[in-house]
Amino acid sequence: MTEIVALLLREGANINTQGGMLGTALQAAATRGDETMVAWLLREGANVNARGGHHGTALQAAAAHDSETIVAMLLAEGANVNARGGFWGTALQAAAGQGHEAVVELLLRNGADVNL
Repeated sequence: MTEIVALLLREGANINTQGGMLGTALQAAATRGDETMVAWLLREGANVNARGGHHGTALQAAAAHDSETIVAMLLAEGANVNARGGFWGTALQAAAGQGHEAVVELLLRNGADVNL
């Protein structure tokens, strides 16, 4: 899959372009739980805090889909743990609403505000 995305970028595609329900490529990869693609997109300069799509941010998408490794990757790259938007509101609300305890704990350790 990275080969296809790399081809599109070589042809001038903007890595942060918003599109449809899944938002950016990073948000789509986070939604799918694709750790390899998330890491590659981050190395290529994807905006970790871009907003749009159903989940609002890549962090919220990863949290909603119980992708603890991706949540950790995004936080390490500077994702705003308290960003609001999308279906759930915040990543913490997404993880809690879906019952993803390990992700909730990770977000709390990284400063998620329980009162947002």
